[in-house]
Amino acid sequence: MQTFAVQIDEMLSFFEAEILDMDPSELARYYDALPELRKYEVTIREIVRLREHSLSKELEKLLASAGEMAQTPSNGFGMLSNADLRFPSVRDGEGKEVQLSNGRFVPVQMSGDRILRKNAFEAFYGRYSEFKNTWAALYDGQVKQQIFYAKARKYPSTFAAAVTKNNVDPAVCDNLIESVHRNMDKMHRYVRLRRRMLGVEELHMYDVYAPMVSDYDAGVTYEEAQEMVLAALRPLGEDYIEVVREAFRERWIDVPENEGKRSGAYSTGVYGVHPYMLLNWNGTLNDVFTLIHEMGHSMHTWYSSKNQTFLNSHYKIFVAEVASTTNEILLLEYLLGKAEDRKERAYLINHYLESFKGTLFRQTMFEEFERKTNEMAEKGIPLTADTLCETYIGLNREYFGEDMVSDPLIAYEWCRIPHFYYNFYVYQYATSFAASVAIAHRILSEGDRAAAPYLKFLKSGCTDDPVSLLKIAGVDLSTGRPVDEAIAVFGEAVSEMEKLAEMEEQ
Repeated sequence: MQTFAVQIDEMLSFFEAEILDMDPSELARYYDALPELRKYEVTIREIVRLREHSLSKELEKLLASAGEMAQTPSNGFGMLSNADLRFPSVRDGEGKEVQLSNGRFVPVQMSGDRILRKNAFEAFYGRYSEFKNTWAALYDGQVKQQIFYAKARKYPSTFAAAVTKNNVDPAVCDNLIESVHRNMDKMHRYVRLRRRMLGVEELHMYDVYAPMVSDYDAGVTYEEAQEMVLAALRPLGEDYIEVVREAFRERWIDVPENEGKRSGAYSTGVYGVHPYMLLNWNGTLNDVFTLIHEMGHSMHTWYSSKNQTFLNSHYKIFVAEVASTTNEILLLEYLLGKAEDRKERAYLINHYLESFKGTLFRQTMFEEFERKTNEMAEKGIPLTADTLCETYIGLNREYFGEDMVSDPLIAYEWCRIPHFYYNFYVYQYATSFAASVAIAHRILSEGDRAAAPYLKFLKSGCTDDPVSLLKIAGVDLSTGRPVDEAIAVFGEAVSEMEKLAEMEEQ
């Protein structure tokens, strides 16, 4: 299918060049003469927007034909990581053997058995370190192909090329990084709290995923989860709720875990039908958060498809995580409002803190790694295993602070991150999370006055640039304010967890 897609790109490569050869006034006359052309206006406007970065028909065809070759670093990473790499088994605290794999690593790191976590961490990253030069060569190849395309299209940098293509001002990402650095003290407070709640003298990187609240486990049936989702999303209005009911009733969702079924969860849209969702249901509270997250994606797709033409319905990746994360926060606030005891509340706040750590802080750290390493390559500094490891562990120390021991093996974590082959993708997780915190809290405090413009945002597809679309929902990411406000919420959650920890110790 990738080969077929490249062939299609080659065949259609003439289209943009033809549009760009036209005089803008001539285009305007065509719209007036044939109003039906207006349904293509957004697509054509996007082509014209990138006029200065477009090439002749012959060069566009040449770049399109290179597309399959450009996938080699990413494909090589996938084959080595998912097919060829094998991991040893390790022993847990009772001496039993546990087999490691890429899929099992994080669940093992979430274990309450610290000996198992340590052994798994060292074996897992030790295995990655054995291929450090191969990982470095693959990543270097990825960065070099990004540099090639950026230069070919006359961009000043790979980063500028990536964000401009998505119609996002580079200042949005700059604001994100600056806001996170401005508020790094709150992340460091969280790390100190984690060390305290785990009761360890030294907090190591193999303690990052260990549950701070381990004695609360709420089993949830799929039927109960549906009721929780409907109740949590009620602030979005009856029309929204009715579509969610339809999704449950008409079985848009493949729910149970099955042999041979892909892991994880996702939602994918099919224009003119309805979104399709995949889950692997295990009956945990975390599964409920996954369900409502994927439902957010589905509802965004559903609203865009129902209100926009096919070409205008495909919203940009920059806003793709907003609806899903907004749903998660609405669920969290709903459950916090119903929490009956201290342990349940602590469990939910811990979930919130983990979301902030994993999405806002961790993804911003990943973004900084991409920015730094691409800038190094653009300056002619070789991307070797040593320079990449040195860059990564330096960022790790900065983000986690003095209360975390940045174990030497964490320097190899960059080797296993597939998103580093997505061309500056990860910062959008962090900006979407910040936007979602603002939107959800506004809906809960202002009701329909905030829900109505949010639904208008969901219906807008790609009819404007992503930052302007988010302004419809009341969030302005052209400033650092939404990120600052989101991290302030994180700080408040840390404070409440600190109080709960004190009460538990008394």
